[in-house]
Amino acid sequence: MSEETRSETHAETYAELAAVGPYGVRPGHALITMVEPHPGHEHAYNRWYEDDHYYAGAMAMPWMYAGRRWVATRDLQLLRRPEKSAIAQPVTAGCYLSTYWVTEGRYDDHMKWTVGINKRLNRDGRVYQDRTHVFTAFQDHEATVYRDGTAGPRDFHALDHPYAGLVLEVVDSESPQQRAELLEWLRTRHLPNRVAGSPTAMVTVFRPTPLPGDRMTYVKQVEGVDTRLTLLWFLEADPRQCWADHFTDLATPVTESGLGRVELVAPFIPTVPGTDTYVSQLR
Repeated sequence: MSEETRSETHAETYAELAAVGPYGVRPGHALITMVEPHPGHEHAYNRWYEDDHYYAGAMAMPWMYAGRRWVATRDLQLLRRPEKSAIAQPVTAGCYLSTYWVTEGRYDDHMKWTVGINKRLNRDGRVYQDRTHVFTAFQDHEATVYRDGTAGPRDFHALDHPYAGLVLEVVDSESPQQRAELLEWLRTRHLPNRVAGSPTAMVTVFRPTPLPGDRMTYVKQVEGVDTRLTLLWFLEADPRQCWADHFTDLATPVTESGLGRVELVAPFIPTVPGTDTYVSQLR
């Protein structure tokens, strides 16, 4: 490497940054993004995301230490509820879901980098435009509820462990105070009861954070920052095998609690990295 190139990479700065600040393994923050490729662009979008964006636009960034892509084939899309959703219109929109963990305490550092790199990728023609962000938000971790206590993978393992499926649930409350009550009810009562004896190994709970003002224009500002919770249910079974017994009535106890309303329950299965598996099953 030439001296000029070495200077351009700011190698010494990396050493300074690594010597300070948090560097634990806890997923203090997450990027959760559900995207709909435009009709006729499914294959090209998947190849762009698999071959380039997953790495250059996510995993290569500082403090984003784990990632996983998920897909909803047409039969999985048709299981979604409610029919009239505040998240997805129609509720079947958003056939790909990407989930990433960011080290606790490194959100601001990561955001500085992600805004900068995405501006560069866009300028260099490495951003695929024929897609719609249905639900994209950085989120702060609030709780993780485990089915089996300390036996089994922890939440920081969740995106590397070979889970067979994932259910995305989005719940809205009426006020910040009610959201705090909703979170406590979910953490201490509802979720422990739901995961007991079920195919769900863990549920992670997040709250969305506002995107920076200098974000890319194709990503809309996050809604429900003060009133919304996002839940990720990690399943040891294909969601189609356990949907009727465990997820069709997921909204009922939330409604009956009087603390919130479920705006989306959406099942996914993991993609097969580097392949176009499931692309032909999206429509």
